[in-house]
Amino acid sequence: MLYGLTIFATDYTLQPADVARAAEERGFESLWLPEHTHIPAGGRTPWPGGPVMPKEYSHTYDPFVALTAAATATRTLKVGTSICLIIQRDPIITAKEVASLDNVSGGRFLFGIGAGWNVEEVEDHGTKFSRRFAVLRERVLAMRALWTQEEAEFHGRYVNFDKAWLYPKPLQKPHPPILMGGDSATTFDRVIEFCDGWIPISRGGQPPPAIREKVLELRRRAEAAGRDPDAISVSVYTCPPSHEVVDELARAGVERVIFLLPSAEPAEVLKAMDERARLIR
Repeated sequence: MLYGLTIFATDYTLQPADVARAAEERGFESLWLPEHTHIPAGGRTPWPGGPVMPKEYSHTYDPFVALTAAATATRTLKVGTSICLIIQRDPIITAKEVASLDNVSGGRFLFGIGAGWNVEEVEDHGTKFSRRFAVLRERVLAMRALWTQEEAEFHGRYVNFDKAWLYPKPLQKPHPPILMGGDSATTFDRVIEFCDGWIPISRGGQPPPAIREKVLELRRRAEAAGRDPDAISVSVYTCPPSHEVVDELARAGVERVIFLLPSAEPAEVLKAMDERARLIR
């Protein structure tokens, strides 16, 4: 089992480089940062976690800036997005940022992606919410072409460009692992077609629903599609810091658990990190 941490990196809590150094010192494998470009004021979309959206959602740093700080402050810690909101990003610029961060970090980047849940946030970027997964698919396929081809071109409904050079190429070959967030009826379609892993989320102190059965289904579908089922990783996001839950996830075939840290005063962040470090030991 691999053990990661995630935190909403904000302007009022422990800085990303400090979080990363402390995580590496305590033996964690990875640090993951979420993304929200902005939170629409007075938006109609309810927060999935309850009636009041926490402050940190509207205060997050750009994940690529924050993860670069984290990567340069560490030597072995992997750094990842959890998740990068592809719908809200230009694919050519994002391909450049991913490749640049993978090089700067020495090949330690993990590319967690998703389509987003906030309707107004997505649509403020010019994409109808109902089309978000079709847009995500084309943008990821276009980025993969830019990373792996000397002269890449892509012609789709939502992404269209002629032959282009984009360097640097990612240090990891063919590109950093792409891990798909979500747990809908069509999530595995995307994982099988263009991803290298799956990131379901844990809520309410419990494992994701039917996680054992879903891991088995994912591996079965991967094999049926001609992919190596062992090459598709499963990482559980916001896993509760519980021996019982972690053991259950390990038995289910989960490769990595990611514990949430509070976006709070530095002393509180470090205290929570120490508690989770004791658990993994």
